[in-house]
Amino acid sequence: MAQRNWIAVASAEHARRGRDHRPLGYMQVGHGKHAPLKRLSAGDRVAYYSPASVFGGTDKLQSFVSIGIVQPGEPYEFDMGNGFVPWRRDMVYAAGHETPIAPLIERLAFIENPKQWGYKFRFGMFDVTDADMKLIAQAMKADLKTLLL
Repeated sequence: MAQRNWIAVASAEHARRGRDHRPLGYMQVGHGKHAPLKRLSAGDRVAYYSPASVFGGTDKLQSFVSIGIVQPGEPYEFDMGNGFVPWRRDMVYAAGHETPIAPLIERLAFIENPKQWGYKFRFGMFDVTDADMKLIAQAMKADLKTLLL
C-alpha cells in the first residue's frame, strides 16, 4: 500500500507531548477519537499543525510543530488519568524545528484559497500530497531520510 501524508491538528502543548514521549512517540487526534487513527497505516507521514500553544488558547501560534512516521500496530487506548482514556498510535518523529505556516500558505496545494487558508484545518486531520509534505518537512528542517522523502 502506498505511503500517505496527513496533517493532524492539535495544540502545540499536546503535539509536543506526543513528540517528546519516550521511548516512543505517539499521536492522538480529535480529543482521543478512534476513527481518524484507523485511517492511518504504518509508514504514513504525519505533520502536526498547531493553531495555538495550549488547548483552547487564543494566541496565534499557527505553526507546524512535529513531523513523523506512523509505526506498525493498531490504535490503542491509554489511560491518562481523571477518566480520560484516548486512542493513540505509535510514532517515530523526525528531528526538526517548529516553523510558522505563514511563509508556506501560497505554496501549499491543499490551501485552495489563501485568504481563507485556515478552513481545511477545521477537519482535525486530512491528507495531503507528497509535495506538500516535503515542503513542510523542508521548512521544518526535518530529517528527510527518517521521513523517507
